[in-house]
Amino acid sequence: MGLFTGMNISTSALTAQRLRLDLIANNIANQNTTNTGLTTAGGNPIPYRREVAVFSSRPPKGDFTTLYKGARQRLSSEGVQVTKVIEDKAPFRLEYDPDSPDAAKVAEPGIPVGYVRYPNVNIVEEMIDMISASRAYEANVTALNASKAMAAKALEIGKG
Repeated sequence: MGLFTGMNISTSALTAQRLRLDLIANNIANQNTTNTGLTTAGGNPIPYRREVAVFSSRPPKGDFTTLYKGARQRLSSEGVQVTKVIEDKAPFRLEYDPDSPDAAKVAEPGIPVGYVRYPNVNIVEEMIDMISASRAYEANVTALNASKAMAAKALEIGKG
């Protein structure tokens, strides 16, 4: 484990949590977007669908010596990465409003005529996710600062 490994792990987590917060903000901003410009086969508008980030551990980077000599493999990961952003498959919320321009004009499976489909964004769930992401961000800032302090103390040892 190198001097900057802890800092690299914390910065990767900060980047991942920032993307997660961006997705949450986007979900909240689109909680009432009933028409994304796309339509179903019957011509009914498709509402916004909630987006969620999928995290995974970032594979360690092997240096030339390790790869060349076939030395021991590192089993630990070095940080976190966003593997992909997926759409939540939860059902849309239906509300009867036949006067809305986004109301279903043709009956289709899951949406009767006169109903408007609203996004599957739940503001309470988004707020909980936002608090979780901001706390994870704060924890990684603290870990990053601790790593910086340890590196500074290590440099002071050599001053004598």
